[in-house]
Amino acid sequence: MSTSQLQGLSLVGSSRGSASPDWFVAVNPATGEKSQIIFHGASDVEVERAAELAAAAFPIYSTLPGKIRAAFLRRIAEELEAAKPDLLQLVPWETALPAGRVEGELGRTCRQFRLYAETLEEGSWVDARIEHGDPARTPAPRPDVRSCLRPLGPVVVFGASNFPLAYSVAGGDTASALAAGCPVITKAHPAHPQTSERCALAIRNAVQACGLPEGVFSCLFDDGFEVGLELVSHPVVQAGGFTGSRRGGLALLQAAQRRPQPIPFYAEMSSLNPAFFLPGALAERGAALAALFHTSIVNGQGQFCTKPGWLLVPRGAEGDAFLKELAAKINATPTGPLLTGAMLQHYRKAQEQLAAQPGVRLLAHAQVLGGQPHAGASLFEVDVQAFHANALLHEEIFGPLSLVIRVRTEADMVAFARGMEGQLTATVLASPADAAHLPVLWAELERRAGRLVCNGIPTGVEVGDAIVHGGPFPSTSDGASTSVGVPAMLRWTRRVCYQGFENSLLPAELQQSNPLKLNRRVNSVVTRDPG
Repeated sequence: MSTSQLQGLSLVGSSRGSASPDWFVAVNPATGEKSQIIFHGASDVEVERAAELAAAAFPIYSTLPGKIRAAFLRRIAEELEAAKPDLLQLVPWETALPAGRVEGELGRTCRQFRLYAETLEEGSWVDARIEHGDPARTPAPRPDVRSCLRPLGPVVVFGASNFPLAYSVAGGDTASALAAGCPVITKAHPAHPQTSERCALAIRNAVQACGLPEGVFSCLFDDGFEVGLELVSHPVVQAGGFTGSRRGGLALLQAAQRRPQPIPFYAEMSSLNPAFFLPGALAERGAALAALFHTSIVNGQGQFCTKPGWLLVPRGAEGDAFLKELAAKINATPTGPLLTGAMLQHYRKAQEQLAAQPGVRLLAHAQVLGGQPHAGASLFEVDVQAFHANALLHEEIFGPLSLVIRVRTEADMVAFARGMEGQLTATVLASPADAAHLPVLWAELERRAGRLVCNGIPTGVEVGDAIVHGGPFPSTSDGASTSVGVPAMLRWTRRVCYQGFENSLLPAELQQSNPLKLNRRVNSVVTRDPG
């Protein structure tokens, strides 16, 4: 292997960064082995250069026709698919995720880009609105007013640790921002730098193949917080996207708000994703629900942001039988490594802290063989009154662990829902016998979660036009948006109004002849006719 191959350097547009004094290496979480490739953190000069290139690219890239941007997104998907042999080696080494997970996540990542390409080709996502003027109106004429969504400007995207493909350098935030017309500067996650670099090269190849300005995409490395804070604070950057810890998300959100010109910052941070098991459902299919939720809790070693961390289970024979079945499955769950050694340490510490809390009982724990760097799945139980009295029990635990909260009545569930923080998801398991209690419970959950799940599991986020992956604070910093699906594009836009413009000066989306053949709202009527 040559010396150049042993250096991991930032991608600043079409150029490579320099070998800075700040460096780090990837570590295999399954073995503790350190990579031979040294990754160098981006310097202040490289951050500035990436911002300059993005600023220069924006006026060109943001005004390209949707079909050209769509071709670019499709080319990214093709480049990522061509990188599959590399990713099948890099991702498991850096994350301990199995090859099957890599296959699935890569497929989802490419589908995201192609979904946005289809949306751009159809074009109506810009929500064009036209109100014709009326010069004869009295006492004052009405002007001709038209508006549509326009891209904000350069965006910074932070790679997530738990989805090295679908939520990282080539993940949903990058895809939706590029689709909206915004150049993207990604800050790669230090836990999987080789994977990030390979994905960044795929995007850079697509930029070059499509003849786009080099500043459309850059990828910077850093194993700390300095580069991220510098990017969020840079005056060129107009928005940011983050998936990670509550602490990290709040620090970046505050930096975005402290700027002379505050910018929108979309942080996905902390969610416990409660599941409410009503008595009728447990009586009807308790064993099946135990099998279903065991899979949901331990899927991906419990490292999904939609893992059900709280299970609200009524006291009584049905609840006891359900938990006995679930506990047996937890005990028999194979152990395995988490994404990083630091996450494993935090997980083990959280298990110890939870077991030491008053009123908390350990129901099940998959035993880890001595010396293995593995996490064992766990199930704990606490009464709802003890839960409310202990703030530590309200914190998210990253890993294959869930806390069972025992309630006595359905009214306890409603009261719990009324008092909980914002969540990405909330799930209710019910049968026709439980129907009387559902309207009030759903009404409370609707106010506190972005996605409501009925008789299913919260893990698994379907990419599409109707999905919502977001929720009230602290699950996200902006509960009105989604980070997945077509509506995610809207986060990187703002509505611009054009009053009294000559037709030739208007964006194509608003021109009289409707050259793009869009569905538009003309004088409050949706039509494709000229407007």
